[in-house]
This record gives sequence, C-alpha cells and structure tokens, in this order.
Amino acid sequence: MKRYVAGILPYAKVIAGFWRRFRKNKPAVVGLVILAFWIVIAASASILAPGDPLRVGEHLLSPPSSRYLLGTDNLGRDVLRWVLHGSRISLFIGFLAAAISTVIGILIGAISGYYGGKIDDSLMRITEIFQVIPRFFLAMLIVALFGAAVTNVILVIAIVTWPVTARLARAEFIALRETEFVLAARAVGASSMSLILGEILPNAMPPVIINGSLQVGAAILLEAGLSFLGLGDPNVASWGMLLNGAQKFMVHAWWMAAFPGLAIFTTVLGVNLIGDGLNDALNPRLKEK
Repeated sequence: MKRYVAGILPYAKVIAGFWRRFRKNKPAVVGLVILAFWIVIAASASILAPGDPLRVGEHLLSPPSSRYLLGTDNLGRDVLRWVLHGSRISLFIGFLAAAISTVIGILIGAISGYYGGKIDDSLMRITEIFQVIPRFFLAMLIVALFGAAVTNVILVIAIVTWPVTARLARAEFIALRETEFVLAARAVGASSMSLILGEILPNAMPPVIINGSLQVGAAILLEAGLSFLGLGDPNVASWGMLLNGAQKFMVHAWWMAAFPGLAIFTTVLGVNLIGDGLNDALNPRLKEK
C-alpha cells in the first residue's frame, strides 16, 4: 500500500501544481464552467427534453412561451429540444475531429522533426499544400463529393485542420532532438521509436495540447458553417442544422437563429478561454510564477 501511494504521489503533485496555475486564470475557470455546463447538458438531454428533436409539431413558428421556452421552428419542432440534443452532435464532432486532427498532426510533425532531411522536406511540402488551400472550401468540396454523414464531417474537419498541429509538433521535435537527455538516451542504445515516444513526445506535448483545445472550437464552428450551408447530416440534430433552417425566417422568427447561435458562441468561447488557461498552466516559463 505504501509503495502504491508513493507511486501515485508524484502524479498527484503534478496535477495539483497544474490546477494551481490554471485556476489563477479566472477567465479560464469560467470557460471550464461553460464547457462543463454543455457537457452535462449533452449527457442529460434525453432526460431534460425527452423525445425526438426532429419530430414535426403542430405549432409552427411559435415564439418563446411557457409551453415552448425557446419557441418552435417552421415545422413545429421544439427549439429547446433541438438545442439540447444538438449539443451532443456538435460537441461529439468538435472533440472527435480535434482529437483525430491532433493525432495526425503529431504523427506527421514527429516524423518530420525527428528524421529531418528529405523526409522533412517531403512532409512539409504536403503540409504546405493543405495550408494554402482555404480549408472551409476544401471541406465543402470533400463533403459535397463523399456525403454529409457525421463520420464524413468528422474526418473532413480532421483532414483540413491537422497542418497547424504538425508544424507545432515538428518545431518542438527539432528543438528537443539534440538536447542532453535525448542524446544520453541515444548513447545507451535507445531505439528511434523509444526516443520519439518516451523522451521527446512527452516534452513536446504542452503546445500541442493547447492547440488541440483550440481546435475543438474551430471544429464546432466549421461543422456549424457546413451545416448552415446545407452540407451537414440532415438526419441528426445539430446547432448548425437549426441555423440552416432559420435562414429564411430570421426576421420573423429570430429565436430559430438566436438560441443555437448563442449555444455555439458560448461553447467556442469556453473552449478558447480554456486554451488560454492551458497556455498559462503548461508554459514552462510561467510555472515558477
């Protein structure tokens, strides 16, 4: 038992130190509360607003009232139910797309930064090709060609957003590959895979994690933009799909656009505030302050 506690203690101290630095950034704590709120909403949407959010109702374009707190859309669907259930899809797409994008970026950046030479040149040319193409229009093209299923939207967002992570990871690997602890590990016979995964990657992760948190918000916005243009999955309720349906009724039914727009705004704001707090907590130059 004592050995178990002794093994856990260093990690507990690291987490406690991270939280101490993170909570000094008050806006970041507010962002964490906002994101936690939407995660709870997504997890309990079926309890808070039971029923199918896509179910057509009888009361068309009803304004917010005691019966319909956020009003109804042009097909009589409850906007509140749509917003609550839509949080599931929007958050799912945001987090999963950001995670896949980060993994791709780390893989490309790690190989490029560690090996250098022709491998680096080749991978960076591919990265630059993706960077110079406007990612929203590239996403539109891919979704239009391959369909607007949720899986396709996630993969498309990941494909068009990985270059930033790749360049960050590459820069960190270039800076770390010749440091003393890496040279020492290489001198005792550590393999390239061991050096990449065990020595360099853990020390290269802070800026990658910060960028990954910001990509969650970017993915949510990108999905909302695609859905707004009619390129989202019509079979699921997402915030972007509700905005798509609100285009023709913004003057007469402001609530159709206002409430999903507010949900997107607060979620992206919360994620960005968390990213700022992660920068303060993980930045080695600020750890001693």
